[in-house]
Amino acid sequence: MNEIPNEPSLEERFSFGKNWEKFINDNFSEERISGSLKAFTEFTKLETLNGLSVIDVGCGSGLHSLVFSRMNAKSLYSFDFDPKSVAITQSLKKYSDLNSWEVRQASILDEELMQSLGKFDFVYSWGVLHHTGSVWKAITNTCELVNPKGQLFIALYSRDVQPKADYWLKIKKRYVSSSAPVKFFMELRYLIRYQLIPSVISFNFKSLKKRSSRARGMDLMTDVRDWLGGWPMEFVYDQEVINYVEAKGFKLKKISTGEACTEFLFDKI
Repeated sequence: MNEIPNEPSLEERFSFGKNWEKFINDNFSEERISGSLKAFTEFTKLETLNGLSVIDVGCGSGLHSLVFSRMNAKSLYSFDFDPKSVAITQSLKKYSDLNSWEVRQASILDEELMQSLGKFDFVYSWGVLHHTGSVWKAITNTCELVNPKGQLFIALYSRDVQPKADYWLKIKKRYVSSSAPVKFFMELRYLIRYQLIPSVISFNFKSLKKRSSRARGMDLMTDVRDWLGGWPMEFVYDQEVINYVEAKGFKLKKISTGEACTEFLFDKI
Protein backbone atom coordinates (compact mmCIF):
# COMPACT_ATOMS: atom_id res chain seq x y z
CA MET A 1 0.00 0.00 0.00
CA ASN A 2 1.35 3.43 -0.94
CA GLU A 3 2.29 5.75 1.91
CA ILE A 4 0.05 8.82 2.09
CA PRO A 5 1.55 12.06 3.50
CA ASN A 6 -0.08 13.19 6.76
CA GLU A 7 -2.37 10.16 6.91
CA PRO A 8 -2.73 8.90 10.51
CA SER A 9 -0.91 5.63 11.08
CA LEU A 10 -2.56 2.48 12.40
CA GLU A 11 -0.95 3.17 15.78
CA GLU A 12 -2.62 6.60 15.96
CA ARG A 13 -6.06 5.27 15.08
CA PHE A 14 -8.78 3.47 16.93
CA SER A 15 -8.51 -0.23 16.10
CA PHE A 16 -11.56 -0.44 13.87
CA GLY A 17 -10.40 -3.77 12.49
CA LYS A 18 -10.08 -5.33 15.94
CA ASN A 19 -13.59 -4.16 16.79
CA TRP A 20 -15.01 -5.62 13.56
CA GLU A 21 -13.11 -8.85 14.06
CA LYS A 22 -14.75 -9.27 17.47
CA PHE A 23 -18.15 -8.44 15.98
CA ILE A 24 -17.87 -11.12 13.29
CA ASN A 25 -16.43 -13.72 15.65
CA ASP A 26 -19.16 -13.14 18.26
CA ASN A 27 -22.19 -12.21 16.18
CA PHE A 28 -21.97 -13.39 12.58
CA SER A 29 -25.15 -15.16 11.48
CA GLU A 30 -27.66 -15.33 8.66
CA GLU A 31 -29.86 -13.07 10.77
CA ARG A 32 -27.16 -10.37 10.69
CA ILE A 33 -26.86 -10.75 6.93
CA SER A 34 -30.63 -10.40 6.57
CA GLY A 35 -30.60 -7.27 8.74
CA SER A 36 -27.93 -5.66 6.61
CA LEU A 37 -29.74 -6.61 3.40
CA LYS A 38 -33.06 -5.24 4.68
CA ALA A 39 -31.55 -1.87 5.66
CA PHE A 40 -29.78 -1.56 2.31
CA THR A 41 -32.78 -2.45 0.15
CA GLU A 42 -35.17 -0.26 2.15
CA PHE A 43 -32.95 2.79 1.68
CA THR A 44 -31.82 2.27 -1.91
CA LYS A 45 -34.95 0.45 -3.20
CA LEU A 46 -32.56 -1.91 -5.02
CA GLU A 47 -33.66 -5.53 -4.86
CA THR A 48 -30.66 -6.76 -6.85
CA LEU A 49 -27.24 -5.58 -8.02
CA ASN A 50 -27.37 -7.89 -11.02
CA GLY A 51 -25.03 -6.71 -13.79
CA LEU A 52 -23.47 -3.96 -11.64
CA SER A 53 -19.85 -3.50 -10.64
CA VAL A 54 -19.68 -2.60 -6.93
CA ILE A 55 -16.96 -1.20 -4.67
CA ASP A 56 -17.09 -1.14 -0.85
CA VAL A 57 -14.85 1.70 0.32
CA GLY A 58 -13.76 0.83 3.86
CA CYS A 59 -15.35 -2.61 4.09
CA GLY A 60 -14.95 -2.92 7.89
CA SER A 61 -16.60 -6.15 9.03
CA GLY A 62 -17.14 -7.33 5.46
CA LEU A 63 -20.82 -7.96 6.24
CA HIS A 64 -22.11 -5.45 3.72
CA SER A 65 -19.71 -6.68 1.05
CA LEU A 66 -21.08 -10.17 1.61
CA VAL A 67 -24.60 -8.81 1.13
CA PHE A 68 -23.57 -7.20 -2.17
CA SER A 69 -22.11 -10.48 -3.36
CA ARG A 70 -25.39 -12.21 -2.58
CA MET A 71 -27.32 -9.52 -4.44
CA ASN A 72 -25.71 -10.85 -7.62
CA ALA A 73 -23.23 -8.05 -8.22
CA LYS A 74 -21.32 -8.60 -11.46
CA SER A 75 -18.07 -7.84 -9.66
CA LEU A 76 -17.13 -6.64 -6.18
CA TYR A 77 -14.03 -4.85 -4.92
CA SER A 78 -13.71 -4.45 -1.13
CA PHE A 79 -10.89 -2.61 0.57
CA ASP A 80 -9.97 -1.21 3.95
CA PHE A 81 -7.04 0.60 5.54
CA ASP A 82 -6.99 -1.75 8.54
CA PRO A 83 -5.42 -5.18 7.84
CA LYS A 84 -7.70 -6.87 10.39
CA SER A 85 -10.74 -5.66 8.47
CA VAL A 86 -9.20 -6.96 5.27
CA ALA A 87 -8.61 -10.36 6.88
CA ILE A 88 -12.10 -10.65 8.35
CA THR A 89 -13.70 -9.63 5.05
CA GLN A 90 -11.55 -12.16 3.23
CA SER A 91 -12.79 -14.84 5.63
CA LEU A 92 -16.41 -14.16 4.63
CA LYS A 93 -15.82 -14.99 0.98
CA LYS A 94 -16.49 -18.64 1.77
CA TYR A 95 -20.14 -17.70 2.34
CA SER A 96 -20.43 -16.28 -1.18
CA ASP A 97 -20.59 -17.82 -4.65
CA LEU A 98 -19.23 -14.69 -6.34
CA ASN A 99 -15.90 -15.48 -7.99
CA SER A 100 -15.20 -11.90 -9.05
CA TRP A 101 -14.84 -10.56 -5.48
CA GLU A 102 -11.47 -9.01 -4.67
CA VAL A 103 -10.45 -7.93 -1.16
CA ARG A 104 -7.33 -5.94 -0.41
CA GLN A 105 -5.71 -3.43 1.93
CA ALA A 106 -5.77 0.11 0.59
CA SER A 107 -6.46 3.72 1.50
CA ILE A 108 -9.10 5.89 -0.16
CA LEU A 109 -6.54 8.70 0.14
CA ASP A 110 -4.17 6.84 -2.20
CA GLU A 111 -5.15 8.80 -5.28
CA GLU A 112 -2.86 6.93 -7.65
CA LEU A 113 -4.25 3.56 -6.59
CA MET A 114 -7.84 4.77 -6.70
CA GLN A 115 -7.38 6.01 -10.26
CA SER A 116 -5.98 2.63 -11.26
CA LEU A 117 -9.17 0.86 -10.13
CA GLY A 118 -11.34 2.40 -12.81
CA LYS A 119 -15.04 3.20 -12.37
CA PHE A 120 -17.89 1.32 -10.69
CA ASP A 121 -21.65 1.27 -11.15
CA PHE A 122 -22.37 1.36 -7.42
CA VAL A 123 -19.98 2.94 -4.92
CA TYR A 124 -20.65 2.35 -1.21
CA SER A 125 -18.94 3.81 1.85
CA TRP A 126 -20.79 3.69 5.16
CA GLY A 127 -19.30 5.54 8.16
CA VAL A 128 -15.75 5.50 6.82
CA LEU A 129 -14.62 8.67 5.04
CA HIS A 130 -14.77 10.86 8.16
CA HIS A 131 -12.19 8.57 9.83
CA THR A 132 -9.45 9.09 7.22
CA GLY A 133 -7.98 12.30 8.61
CA SER A 134 -8.88 14.09 5.36
CA VAL A 135 -12.61 13.79 4.86
CA TRP A 136 -13.00 16.09 1.84
CA LYS A 137 -10.20 14.45 -0.09
CA ALA A 138 -11.71 11.07 0.80
CA ILE A 139 -15.11 12.20 -0.51
CA THR A 140 -13.50 13.53 -3.69
CA ASN A 141 -11.64 10.29 -4.36
CA THR A 142 -14.80 8.27 -3.68
CA CYS A 143 -16.81 10.38 -6.12
CA GLU A 144 -14.16 9.74 -8.77
CA LEU A 145 -14.88 6.00 -8.55
CA VAL A 146 -18.46 6.35 -9.84
CA ASN A 147 -19.35 5.43 -13.41
CA PRO A 148 -21.43 7.81 -15.53
CA LYS A 149 -25.08 7.09 -14.58
CA GLY A 150 -23.81 5.20 -11.52
CA GLN A 151 -24.83 5.65 -7.88
CA LEU A 152 -22.99 6.76 -4.75
CA PHE A 153 -24.13 5.72 -1.26
CA ILE A 154 -22.18 7.33 1.58
CA ALA A 155 -22.86 7.79 5.29
CA LEU A 156 -21.06 10.48 7.27
CA TYR A 157 -21.15 11.73 10.85
CA SER A 158 -23.25 14.86 10.96
CA ARG A 159 -22.03 18.02 12.68
CA ASP A 160 -25.66 18.62 13.63
CA VAL A 161 -25.18 16.14 16.49
CA GLN A 162 -26.00 16.70 20.19
CA PRO A 163 -23.93 17.09 22.30
CA LYS A 164 -21.83 19.19 19.94
CA ALA A 165 -19.10 17.69 17.78
CA ASP A 166 -16.25 19.21 19.79
CA TYR A 167 -17.45 17.38 22.90
CA TRP A 168 -17.36 14.04 21.11
CA LEU A 169 -13.93 14.72 19.62
CA LYS A 170 -12.54 15.13 23.14
CA ILE A 171 -14.25 11.91 24.25
CA LYS A 172 -12.81 9.99 21.30
CA LYS A 173 -9.26 11.21 21.93
CA ARG A 174 -9.54 10.23 25.57
CA TYR A 175 -11.02 6.80 24.81
CA VAL A 176 -8.31 5.86 22.30
CA SER A 177 -5.51 6.74 24.74
CA SER A 178 -7.12 5.11 27.81
CA SER A 179 -6.50 1.77 29.51
CA ALA A 180 -8.97 -1.11 29.18
CA PRO A 181 -10.65 -0.43 32.58
CA VAL A 182 -11.16 3.25 31.74
CA LYS A 183 -12.60 2.30 28.34
CA PHE A 184 -15.02 -0.08 30.06
CA PHE A 185 -16.34 2.65 32.38
CA MET A 186 -16.62 5.11 29.48
CA GLU A 187 -18.69 2.53 27.59
CA LEU A 188 -20.88 1.91 30.65
CA ARG A 189 -21.42 5.64 31.18
CA TYR A 190 -22.37 6.10 27.54
CA LEU A 191 -24.86 3.21 27.65
CA ILE A 192 -26.55 4.56 30.77
CA ARG A 193 -26.62 8.21 29.72
CA TYR A 194 -27.39 7.95 26.02
CA GLN A 195 -29.19 4.63 25.67
CA LEU A 196 -30.88 3.49 28.89
CA ILE A 197 -31.97 6.81 30.45
CA PRO A 198 -33.61 8.20 27.27
CA SER A 199 -35.51 4.92 26.87
CA VAL A 200 -36.68 5.00 30.51
CA ILE A 201 -37.76 8.64 30.29
CA SER A 202 -39.74 8.06 27.10
CA PHE A 203 -40.90 4.57 28.12
CA ASN A 204 -39.63 3.53 24.70
CA PHE A 205 -37.93 0.24 25.45
CA LYS A 206 -38.60 -0.92 21.89
CA SER A 207 -36.20 1.79 20.76
CA LEU A 208 -33.50 0.46 23.10
CA LYS A 209 -34.10 -3.07 21.86
CA LYS A 210 -33.82 -1.90 18.26
CA ARG A 211 -30.55 -0.08 18.94
CA SER A 212 -29.18 -3.09 20.77
CA SER A 213 -29.76 -5.65 18.11
CA ARG A 214 -30.27 -5.74 14.39
CA ALA A 215 -30.15 -2.32 12.71
CA ARG A 216 -28.08 -2.79 9.53
CA GLY A 217 -27.14 -6.19 10.95
CA MET A 218 -25.00 -4.48 13.56
CA ASP A 219 -24.52 -4.91 17.32
CA LEU A 220 -24.96 -2.36 20.11
CA MET A 221 -21.61 -2.84 21.87
CA THR A 222 -19.71 -2.90 18.58
CA ASP A 223 -21.36 0.41 17.69
CA VAL A 224 -20.65 1.89 21.13
CA ARG A 225 -16.93 1.09 20.89
CA ASP A 226 -16.86 2.39 17.33
CA TRP A 227 -18.58 5.62 18.37
CA LEU A 228 -16.48 6.31 21.46
CA GLY A 229 -13.20 5.24 19.91
CA GLY A 230 -13.63 6.36 16.32
CA TRP A 231 -10.46 8.37 15.86
CA PRO A 232 -9.40 10.18 13.68
CA MET A 233 -12.72 11.88 13.18
CA GLU A 234 -14.21 14.81 11.27
CA PHE A 235 -17.85 15.87 11.48
CA VAL A 236 -19.53 17.48 8.46
CA TYR A 237 -22.74 19.42 7.92
CA ASP A 238 -25.33 17.60 5.82
CA GLN A 239 -25.93 20.49 3.43
CA GLU A 240 -22.19 20.97 3.07
CA VAL A 241 -21.89 17.39 1.81
CA ILE A 242 -24.80 17.77 -0.60
CA ASN A 243 -23.37 20.96 -2.10
CA TYR A 244 -19.89 19.47 -2.39
CA VAL A 245 -20.94 16.23 -4.06
CA GLU A 246 -23.52 17.81 -6.37
CA ALA A 247 -20.83 20.22 -7.60
CA LYS A 248 -18.97 17.13 -8.82
CA GLY A 249 -21.76 16.08 -11.17
CA PHE A 250 -24.18 14.26 -8.87
CA LYS A 251 -27.81 14.75 -7.85
CA LEU A 252 -29.08 13.86 -4.39
CA LYS A 253 -31.68 11.11 -4.67
CA LYS A 254 -32.35 10.35 -1.00
CA ILE A 255 -31.17 11.38 2.46
CA SER A 256 -31.79 9.88 5.89
CA THR A 257 -31.03 11.97 8.99
CA GLY A 258 -31.67 11.74 12.72
CA GLU A 259 -28.95 9.27 13.66
CA ALA A 260 -25.28 10.10 14.21
CA CYS A 261 -24.53 9.15 10.60
CA THR A 262 -26.49 10.81 7.82
CA GLU A 263 -27.03 8.58 4.79
CA PHE A 264 -26.82 10.07 1.30
CA LEU A 265 -27.73 8.40 -1.99
CA PHE A 266 -26.59 10.26 -5.11
CA ASP A 267 -27.09 9.64 -8.81
CA LYS A 268 -24.24 10.49 -11.18
CA ILE A 269 -25.65 12.80 -13.87
